[in-house]
Amino acid sequence: MNSEPKPDESPDSPMPAPSRLSALDQKILLHFSGLVVRKDLTNGLKQNAVVPTYVLEYLLGQHCATDDPDVIKAGLESVQRILAKHYVHRSQAELVKSTIKEKGRHKVIDKVTAELNDKGGFYEAEFTNLGIKKVPISDDFVRRFPKLLVGGIWCITDVTYEVAEDQKSSPWQIDTLKPIQVASVDIEEFLKARSQFTTEEWMNVLMQSMGFNPEMFGRRAKLLTLIRLVPYCERNYNLLELGPKGTGKSHIYAEFSPHGMLISGSEVTTPKLFVSNATGKIGLVGYWDCVCFDEFAGKDKKVDKALVDIMKNYMANRTFSRGIEQLTAEASMVFMGNTQKSVAYMLKHSHFFEPLPDKYIDSAFLDRIHAFNPGWEVAPIRHELFTNGYGFVVDYIAEVLKQLRTEDFTSTYKQYFEIASELSTRDQTGFEKTLSGLMKILYPDGKATPQEIEEILSFAMEARRRVREHILRIDDTFSRHDFVYRRLADGSVKKVLTPEEIQYPTFAAPKVKPRDAESDEIEEIELASTDDVATESIPAATVNEPPKAAVQPGHLVVPENTKGWSYRRLFAAHLRGARKITVNDPYVRLFFQARNMMEFLQMVHDLVPEGDEVAVKLVTQSDRESCFKQAECLDQMVSSFAGTCIAFMWELDHNPNFHARSITTDTGWKITIDRGLDIFQKFESGPFSAEQAIQEARLTRGAEISYLRL
Repeated sequence: MNSEPKPDESPDSPMPAPSRLSALDQKILLHFSGLVVRKDLTNGLKQNAVVPTYVLEYLLGQHCATDDPDVIKAGLESVQRILAKHYVHRSQAELVKSTIKEKGRHKVIDKVTAELNDKGGFYEAEFTNLGIKKVPISDDFVRRFPKLLVGGIWCITDVTYEVAEDQKSSPWQIDTLKPIQVASVDIEEFLKARSQFTTEEWMNVLMQSMGFNPEMFGRRAKLLTLIRLVPYCERNYNLLELGPKGTGKSHIYAEFSPHGMLISGSEVTTPKLFVSNATGKIGLVGYWDCVCFDEFAGKDKKVDKALVDIMKNYMANRTFSRGIEQLTAEASMVFMGNTQKSVAYMLKHSHFFEPLPDKYIDSAFLDRIHAFNPGWEVAPIRHELFTNGYGFVVDYIAEVLKQLRTEDFTSTYKQYFEIASELSTRDQTGFEKTLSGLMKILYPDGKATPQEIEEILSFAMEARRRVREHILRIDDTFSRHDFVYRRLADGSVKKVLTPEEIQYPTFAAPKVKPRDAESDEIEEIELASTDDVATESIPAATVNEPPKAAVQPGHLVVPENTKGWSYRRLFAAHLRGARKITVNDPYVRLFFQARNMMEFLQMVHDLVPEGDEVAVKLVTQSDRESCFKQAECLDQMVSSFAGTCIAFMWELDHNPNFHARSITTDTGWKITIDRGLDIFQKFESGPFSAEQAIQEARLTRGAEISYLRL
């Protein structure tokens, strides 16, 4: 409930005029002319055509890569005609086959797979939606497009029909076949155009290219999203992401690139994934850049232990065997699954790998994971998260990422930083591959400042630390060590912690020996923050609402994109016992801000002992646009709390220099909050929404809070 659409940002506007384009959209169109498309057009077309995003955007890129509304309208109509005429709906397959028979030839858009007829020594194709099989296909097509043999590819195909004299022969013939993809990419032109964008602008370009509205994401949330692209640009990269349902975990691997394959985790077999010893046919890892195992979690899934062993060897060494022959491949592996438990519960009672099938909870297998992306920090997909701005035709950026697989940025950080703690080879390889991938995505020319490199180094080390810490929970034979790096410029040392370690120190803290003098100099930082700010954690006792005597001054950083926070957890210990509370916040003006105030009053109400009363005063400001509704909302609160243990009142402060937000009490506490009460991200509301009923279920925006004794 923390943001409202601006008046000129109506998501329902189908065709904004060029003058309404954002500065970023104008810049994208200027430097990547002909390679971008308006993303809401893709979403609109997907309602009627169940084809991958890269198929639609291939067509849109040919007809709608402009900001001219008339051209877009005409191009959109052309794409719709093409899809209506040539895309094969399964329900209309017989009608399309009849059309081909009557006309003798017809162009279709369908997914085509091929296999070798080993008895006849020729290849045969199958059309997924059209439903025709054993269609002869030229050896030349198979040699040029080998992915036809593994999983299939979407194509624009001329299909002919002619009854053969031999009734055993297929009457269907493939005349022409063209994969739907960008023909070529000039990587030098790409790098030149990238240099025209700042880092923040470029992150926003990539977010829009993935279909998301960057204004709805904080800096860390963008990194959590962009790390999903690393398997496309980094060879043999292994990524695990577990989180709640509906966060779009598998979207990138199903829709974003023709070089990725999404399969169900329960459908994996050794021949399908690696090689068939019976036929010698190479599996998915030999043809795809990225293989994503969807729905990977689940205790009821049947898992072949032999497959797990082969995967362990491949994930570590890139090799697998066919009999006595050793084969290599470069496919990255991504494992996506849902979690049912909260982060706090898993930390207290088990580990983050707990949702996986038992045979995968193997320390040797898990140690091959380069990064664990915390899916619980990703907001559930909802309408306002999608963009109507411009982004790359996804097949174009997919081809760029494919070309970048040959680059290596793993040592980029070493000119500015050194590792100051003992790390295993796998730990170092893990964070270095993540850093290399993010460098390719954000700084493909390698030109990043030390501060920018440090940001992704910290993020990469955090992602690997999460793997290491939870392996230690299932296998105590692994060595425990810190993730620490040193800045070469000034010699300062930073210790990397995950946000959940900072948020739940009691549950997450390992049993370690007392620190020596040298380790006392290590400064702990919260990697969720984009600023290089030391996190001076508020005493754990304060966070857990102890008796009043134990409440102490302190400073707390609420990490961005975390759950488990509430007004009660943040403020109750310091408000308990107060009889007068003053909230100073100049920005309680819009509806969601008034709702925040209402929830604060509810929290205070629950703290008041029976028979007592607390006076709560809000001091705020107003403006012309919101003053009428503001007064209406606040006056309703005054009336609704009348007769309760809360005496609420509010007043306006007209001082133009009133900006700071704080809470003060008559017991001598002042709590300063950089965001005021606006610490939660916007969420899906409704009568059955956990986020609406429980603050701990919401994702945070991130905030810094200081507790001062007056």
